[in-house]
Amino acid sequence: MNACIRAIVRTASRHDIEVIGFLRGYEGLIDNRFVELKQESVSGIIQKGGTILKTARSERFRTEAGIRQAADTLKKNQVDGMVIIGGDGSFKGALALKDHIHIPVMGCAGTIDNDLVGTDFTIGYDTAINTVIEALDKIRDTAESHDRIFVVEVMGRDAGLIALRSAIASGAEAVLVPELKHDLEDLVQKIKNWRSTKSSRIIVVAEGDQSGGAFKVAELVKKQCPEFDLRVSILGHIQRGGNPTCMERVNASIVGFNAVKALLAGRKNEMVGIINKEISFTPFEKAVKHHTSIKKDLEDLIEILSS
Repeated sequence: MNACIRAIVRTASRHDIEVIGFLRGYEGLIDNRFVELKQESVSGIIQKGGTILKTARSERFRTEAGIRQAADTLKKNQVDGMVIIGGDGSFKGALALKDHIHIPVMGCAGTIDNDLVGTDFTIGYDTAINTVIEALDKIRDTAESHDRIFVVEVMGRDAGLIALRSAIASGAEAVLVPELKHDLEDLVQKIKNWRSTKSSRIIVVAEGDQSGGAFKVAELVKKQCPEFDLRVSILGHIQRGGNPTCMERVNASIVGFNAVKALLAGRKNEMVGIINKEISFTPFEKAVKHHTSIKKDLEDLIEILSS
């Protein structure tokens, strides 16, 4: 997100536009807490994870009173346009504001789950999957040394794209994601049929998978395969931090730059995305989480490569 903030500030400054950043998202908007953002404010932040503006879930913004107070803040500070970095919840918030104050708003997709319609990659996703891959590679060392099965849980409450791509890239033996229906009995049978020459076995599980998570999977496998040495690892919030990858920094810079250019061109209430290396604009109403099935070829790919 910092790379995106940096691009927004520097693009706006080039056009002599003053920029302020509200702290902790809609919470800061309600409380009128902001900082002035100048060229020097965003120096040395492109390599940092997280966001210098902080973030927070805002229960108050879910209420009519909170939305009105946020709109009053924008009027009080004479805000002429706004860029929001976030997911579909953030964009729905922008639509709620539209009924109280008529200023143009553009969005930049920011979520590690990569589950928004209107862009190939969201801000945070590439860094998250690379963090997962690094962790899986290290877990593989222990798994091979001790001839163990590791069940590794990664983030993905509604979408399994982190689990899917990290499983392919790390050479995992199996992956369980919300989009793919599966029978744990089949997984058990697959484990029993794994060739004896395998010295390590890794099962990647998305936290939102129908099986109930890594511990539930491990419990069933252990019950039916007591002969295997099995361990569980929950990667948790390590996936949400760290230095952003090169692709992350470039893509975030591109969408931040184009968000400002879009405001100057008169666009509003749209999310800036990148599809097939081209800038795309998706209305907030359509830039929502997508719940689709995993492509069959990716499912087949994992099945073949893990054999």
